Amino acid sequence: MSKRIELAENGLYLVFEVTYSGDVRFLHFGAQPLDENIIQEKQKPGFRLMELQLTGEDRAEYHGRTHRASYPGLRMVYDSHNDTRNELGRKLEIGLRDEVTGLKAAQHLQFYDGVRTVRSWTVLKNEGQAPAEVEYVSSFALTGLDKEGERDRDDKMRLYLAHNGWQSELQWRSYTLPELGMSHLIDRGSKRVSCSNTGSWSAAEHIPMAVLYNEEAGTSLFWQIENNGSWHWEIIEQSDLLTVLISGPTEHDNHWWLKLQPGEEFVSVPVAAGTVEGGFEQAIDQLTAYRRTIRRPNEDNELLRVIFNDYMNCLWGAPTTEKLLPLIDAAADVGCEYFCIDAGWYAPGEWWDGVGEWLPSEERFPEGIKFVLDYIRGKGLIPGLWLELEVMGINSPKLADTDDSWFFMRHGKRVKDRSRYQLDYRNPKVIAHADEVIRRLVEDYGVGYIKMDYNINAGIGTETASDSVGDGLLQHNRVYLSWLDSVFARYPELVIENCSSGGMRMDYAMLSRHSIQSTSDQEDYVKYAAIAASSPAALTPEQSAIWSYPLREGDDEEVIFNMVNALLLRVHQSGHLAELSPRRRELVKEALDYYKSIRGDIPEALPFWPIGLPKQQDDWISCGLRRGDRIYLAVWRIAGNTSEIQLPLERWQGRELTVTCAYPAASPGTESKWNKADGMLHVRLPATKTARLFELQVKS
Repeated sequence: MSKRIELAENGLYLVFEVTYSGDVRFLHFGAQPLDENIIQEKQKPGFRLMELQLTGEDRAEYHGRTHRASYPGLRMVYDSHNDTRNELGRKLEIGLRDEVTGLKAAQHLQFYDGVRTVRSWTVLKNEGQAPAEVEYVSSFALTGLDKEGERDRDDKMRLYLAHNGWQSELQWRSYTLPELGMSHLIDRGSKRVSCSNTGSWSAAEHIPMAVLYNEEAGTSLFWQIENNGSWHWEIIEQSDLLTVLISGPTEHDNHWWLKLQPGEEFVSVPVAAGTVEGGFEQAIDQLTAYRRTIRRPNEDNELLRVIFNDYMNCLWGAPTTEKLLPLIDAAADVGCEYFCIDAGWYAPGEWWDGVGEWLPSEERFPEGIKFVLDYIRGKGLIPGLWLELEVMGINSPKLADTDDSWFFMRHGKRVKDRSRYQLDYRNPKVIAHADEVIRRLVEDYGVGYIKMDYNINAGIGTETASDSVGDGLLQHNRVYLSWLDSVFARYPELVIENCSSGGMRMDYAMLSRHSIQSTSDQEDYVKYAAIAASSPAALTPEQSAIWSYPLREGDDEEVIFNMVNALLLRVHQSGHLAELSPRRRELVKEALDYYKSIRGDIPEALPFWPIGLPKQQDDWISCGLRRGDRIYLAVWRIAGNTSEIQLPLERWQGRELTVTCAYPAASPGTESKWNKADGMLHVRLPATKTARLFELQVKS
């Protein structure tokens, strides 16, 4: 007779079945209890807890490139389970074993009190006599994604993906499975819908997350992969149902392969997964709560100080004392609280391929860089500097102190990308170098903010001291995270911005450490609106840094648009503030003053999108934050001939709302009216390329 393991925790319902032969079946992971009638007995063998593929082992079924029906995954049987509690919440661990190889696997599911999300990972331990050569191991596997509801999965399932790219980050789209080429024709096709990332930019093409909505059942499954390098997930068919397999890197997809020696353990990449009643916004509510739970506690995400950075549409990586002093004065005058000197401070001229020593340029700063940093402090701001500490330029003077062991290597040669070499943080000498740079900036220069950039992609990995190039990359990724932890342990007040040419490494391995994330290097403020409005789906609003860069040649509406881009997130101020007209500079100050009056709400607010997730092609964009009885709503009119729009606010239908145009306070021609009967906010913006921020108060 089979036995059951059933959990009901934080609104999540999980059911596992252990058969008389020892198979472990993960029957249910849902926002509602399992309906026992919807799974047929013949389907249950496909509800495997995990997949594991070793080199030399067989495959079963018509698998194509999918990772289902793997061996010894199909052979693994129940060994034990533990259901305990720790300081985070409930913890379930289910152990499996393979009698043939002696390999053991433990599936870990960590719950978090009050959050409908678990963190899942697999630990492999080789208790056999021979090496176990691992090609694939799942971190989270779930079958029956479409089991609720009567309609066919072609009609009821909708997948949300965040496409990503340099200056084109966070392009959310939703699809039916047939739109992705996966029509329901047979019970276990070889087709998969999948996303992979290979390389050291974890978000080079997609954010490592997705939301799958069952429109008929009204429930959503969501996941994010927490790795700062390669990863893979796939949706496949088996047992005439949908399965999702989520993992870190794999051999077939990401060049990762591991030889696990007897007595050794391997811990897979962690995955967060959850389910909720509702659609995309409800899924993001839960992910936002989870992200806030797992993030390193820090003052920056409570205070949300305003950052000025001199790069974007401003100094463009060519700072000097002469250029900086008036900018510092202007930044202080409008109310900025950090002033970060961006790229170029370490070289007299062209610096791209010479980075790596991180010593200030005497030509740029004749009085020394400390003079400028002290000037920043004297104006009441916290000084910051730009770094790119994971690379070394191919013409860096620091290369004289290095050898090949400092760098990623492939085929006996150093990995090179965009005239930089990738440093290997597994080398203690690299760690010592990085530690000394951070020490010098913090202790000698008094820096309190570091913009940590990363402008290359090191590709599939490194062959040095690794079983595969992907194994070398994963080892490096994990050591880099440990190094970050050590920096924050030494300097808990230090703020380090996560930047990778904008948002190319937007993942929660990094963002569980960093308090703030650069979202884009987009230089066009109008195009930035969609990126800004989309960002709270991929990271918490208080971590989302948005450039605001009023232009020398712009007008009042251009300043307002720039400021609205950032006001519900983290303000990353830039632009030639010292050269703006008094009127336009006052509009910047007005925005920052207003931001300071509402920023206390942002770390506890949840995002929503009245007219759907933004696209660059949209004429209108809107994004809001809600906390308690307060609603903050940004509205952008990008293009088109229509000057009016109706914004559905279903949550507040039937309730009295007061509506104010909060920024700018003086806004002739702007109209807003709330209709509680149909739950619509009517907004009129007379011209294109304009934006407004509205504040709505729910009347008791």
